[in-house]
Amino acid sequence: MNLPPLRTLFFEDLSVGMAEALQKTVSASDVVGFAQLTGDRNPIHLSEHFAARTTFKKRIAHGLYTASLISAVLGTRLPGPGAIYISQTLNFRAPVKIGDTVTVTVTVAELVPEKTRARLSCVCTVGGEVVLEGEALVKVPSQEKGGRPVMKL
Repeated sequence: MNLPPLRTLFFEDLSVGMAEALQKTVSASDVVGFAQLTGDRNPIHLSEHFAARTTFKKRIAHGLYTASLISAVLGTRLPGPGAIYISQTLNFRAPVKIGDTVTVTVTVAELVPEKTRARLSCVCTVGGEVVLEGEALVKVPSQEKGGRPVMKL
C-alpha cells in the first residue's frame, strides 16, 4: 500500500462531500498475516485446495481485512490522526481474492457540530464492483483559536 503522508484535518476543516481514497493489492502474505494476527484460520483464506471446492474457486481475503483498509483512510487521511472510531456498519457484497486491487473511498456524508462527529460513507471496490460498503461514525478533533486540537466528550 502506497499511502500519502499523514494529514490531520480538524472538524472545522471538514465539509460534506469531501473524499479520500487509497488502493491496496491484496497479497497472499497479507492474508496469512491477518490470519495469524486474528486467529481466523478458516481454510477458505489459507488453503488453495479447500478454496477450489467452494463457490469462490480461489482463496479469498478475510472480510474484516478488507474492512480494515477503511481504518487506514480514517486514521491517516480523512479525518486523520486523532480521529476516534465510534461505530462502523459493514455490508459485504462480493469476495476479495488474492491479487485483487481494492480501492477504498471514504466520503463525508454528515457533520454533527455539537459532538464534533462525522458520519462517513465507506465503499470498497474491485475493478469497479462494490465488494464492501457501510458507514463509519468518528469523533474528530476540534481546533481552538490557538490551533490546539481539543476532543469534546
